[in-house]
Amino acid sequence: MYISMSDRHGGKEKTADAPVDAADRNGVQFRLSPVILWLGLVSLATDISSESAAAVLPLYVTGFLGLSVIAFGIIDGINQGASALVRIAAGWVSDRLGRPKHVALAGYGLSMLARIGFLFAGGFWSLAAAVTGDRIGKGIRTAPRDALITTAAQPEHLARHFGVHRMLDNIGAATGPVIAFLVLMLIPNGYGTVFVISLAFAAIGVAALALAVPNLRTGKASWAVVTPLRASVPVRWQLFREPGLGRLLITSALLGVLTVGDGFIYLVLQARDSFAVYWFPLLYVGTNVVFLLLAIPLGRLADRYGRGKIFVAGHLALVACYLFAAAPFGGTWPTLLCLALLGAFYAATDGVLAALAAQLTPADRLATGIGTVQTVTALSRVAASTAFGVLWFATGPATAMMVVAVLLLAGIPAAFMILRKAQRRVSPA
Repeated sequence: MYISMSDRHGGKEKTADAPVDAADRNGVQFRLSPVILWLGLVSLATDISSESAAAVLPLYVTGFLGLSVIAFGIIDGINQGASALVRIAAGWVSDRLGRPKHVALAGYGLSMLARIGFLFAGGFWSLAAAVTGDRIGKGIRTAPRDALITTAAQPEHLARHFGVHRMLDNIGAATGPVIAFLVLMLIPNGYGTVFVISLAFAAIGVAALALAVPNLRTGKASWAVVTPLRASVPVRWQLFREPGLGRLLITSALLGVLTVGDGFIYLVLQARDSFAVYWFPLLYVGTNVVFLLLAIPLGRLADRYGRGKIFVAGHLALVACYLFAAAPFGGTWPTLLCLALLGAFYAATDGVLAALAAQLTPADRLATGIGTVQTVTALSRVAASTAFGVLWFATGPATAMMVVAVLLLAGIPAAFMILRKAQRRVSPA
């Protein structure tokens, strides 16, 4: 038996697709917590750091270092999934401590240190090690950070609060590639300069988190007071048997294994249109601008009409993006439409998935549940990136993208059927 934020609604059983009650929509005025604002600014600085480096990584690997698309597929798989190694453990530690800021700070700090590795990486293995360290840091910080957002947010407007955070996050994600673009335009092969700037913004994000974000307590757990270490192990396995969370894990795995990394999509567009190398980072800008513009509106729609519905429907935009990337015709407008569809996909899924995981997880295991969903998503995307690199090598970029589009289109109805009955059983207060 547990009591969670959903108990504020009279102990009713809510499904993942159920719209919020009219009283929730009209009776509770949206108020943005300063904690979420500061966390958004931390993510803004950190995403300037990560996305400035990520925006040049595909060209750095395949052009400057001269590695193959299969090598890039492996590195992109690491980029997608190395964080999965630690997400559940980081969430569990956060829940045991009840102070997620400490865990999040460790993750942000590790990513900052990994940025130093990019300055000295000159081959596949050194670059893979730097990417792994950076992504492990992301895996450590993400679930505790999202637990802080959930704790500080109004439950009636949870997806909207995540939308605000993701909007700020993506202002940074759009700014980082602009910085990379300017550097490459002014300094040919100026990848080292991009990596120095990336390190500087990572340090700013760590400082902002350490100095400005309060150390909120989450859930009921405390390492020292509540639950001995041995007694906590069965609780973790019990969490995976939560009926709604189990369906969400299956859905995330199904859709994640058909989600190609952004870098591959941009390489397909670059190969088709053959635009100058220094324009490449602006592809990331287009995606992230659409993401930040749509994050709050789609979060509001998810709160009102059902988070599961919006999450699954967002993958239709991804199918359309794949089809435009695979199309034989190129030019400015098809490319812009492809970027807009990719941004809409992220706006409909990224923050909404975190809110959905929080909705379907007991309050005292909040970070663990969010981390579990993120782990399954990350691992499935590792498989997607690695397989797509091989598929590209065997069939060519356009054919590979078309194959993935058809498979994802077939998987969306199945995902909807699996997730539509996801629910959380809430005990009366």
